[in-house]
Amino acid sequence: MKKTEREKMTAGEAYQQFDPELIERRKLIRQQLKEINQIVDNEERNQRFKALLADAGDDFFVESEFKFDYGFNIHIGDHFYGNYDMTFLDTCPITIGSHCYFGPNVGLYTPVHPLDAAQRDADVELGKPITIGNSCWFGGRVTVLPGVTLGNEVVVGAGSVVTKSFPDKVVIAGNPARIIKQL
Repeated sequence: MKKTEREKMTAGEAYQQFDPELIERRKLIRQQLKEINQIVDNEERNQRFKALLADAGDDFFVESEFKFDYGFNIHIGDHFYGNYDMTFLDTCPITIGSHCYFGPNVGLYTPVHPLDAAQRDADVELGKPITIGNSCWFGGRVTVLPGVTLGNEVVVGAGSVVTKSFPDKVVIAGNPARIIKQL
């Protein structure tokens, strides 16, 4: 049975980003987010965000200007707080554990563009999932790149660019991020 472009995308396989189904979903999400991000009432805004995600647990709270591509690849555990201006590019699954707190301007990016110019010119794209454990804290302007897995109780310093995976109970910071302390 032939996979859809959405199935290939979610699996991290090469897919056509301009597939009509994917274009329609991105348009729907942009329309919804434009409206939701303007809602002043916290409970209403957060319930509307949650309705667009694959799943989000209890005590989900995000400030305004939350942006993402699809929503169906975002999985968030209980007790999540996201500050202003989060961007989650969810071509592949983004999985966030429980009790995680993100500062402002956090970006989680799963798309991987081919190094080969001919593939890029042909609009081929792929992705790699991002997985974040429980009880993690991200400072402001943290960027997490495709394929990264962070363990439980990881603290990421403000302005860090996380290019590789890290184990449980570490403080990481820098560009690229490196361990600066064991917890």
